[in-house]
Amino acid sequence: MNWHKTEVAEDGTHHTLNKHPLYERRFDRVLPFHEPGLAPVREQDKAWHITAEGIDAYPARFSNTFGFYFDRAAVSDESGWYHIHLDGSPLQEDRYNWCGNFQQKLCTVRDTDGKYFHIDLQGRKIYEYRWTYAGDYHEGAAVVTRLDGMQTHIDRNGNSIHGHWLLGTGVYHKGFAIARDQEGWYHVDFSGEALYENRFKMVEPFYNGQALVRDQRGQLIINQAGSMIRRLTKR
Repeated sequence: MNWHKTEVAEDGTHHTLNKHPLYERRFDRVLPFHEPGLAPVREQDKAWHITAEGIDAYPARFSNTFGFYFDRAAVSDESGWYHIHLDGSPLQEDRYNWCGNFQQKLCTVRDTDGKYFHIDLQGRKIYEYRWTYAGDYHEGAAVVTRLDGMQTHIDRNGNSIHGHWLLGTGVYHKGFAIARDQEGWYHVDFSGEALYENRFKMVEPFYNGQALVRDQRGQLIINQAGSMIRRLTKR
């Protein structure tokens, strides 16, 4: 079964391949398949995973289930949030207030005090600090937020990558990230340094060396030196 080409049916109750149902069963809701070929499903107040043949992947039932990443899936039940293996068994003993999905073999979680940190594939904390918010890893870095709302990037060991604290930032994409200071939005490199002096009302990540941004006059496309390539709108 080539589950990679399957789709969620329009009514959300099952999966299809080339518009044909994969199996006879119907659920209240299904989500897409993820490696190694399992999909989250829900029926009334119970959630679990099924195979592409519509067969239950394990006997356990949860309150919520999400897709598998690195053979681990985020779930919740009356005990809290945690991750499970492919057979439905728990990855870790700890229970959280919320769990993300594993990205680059690391995952962000929120503890019962409302603080965020990251864990590895064994469910172990990779550092001791707790953040006001922590996002997914991308290109070896994650965005974290401290109590005053300032943001920075940390590496896979939880250490600061560049030491710059910003009013806003995003994940790195092909070596660059969006950032914000008192003057506005711009782009930074992996050292946290601005690529150019200009500041904008809005910036998007670079796409093949160009980025959509907005200034006081409207939308425009800039290059990595911050120079305008083409103005799109005026207002």
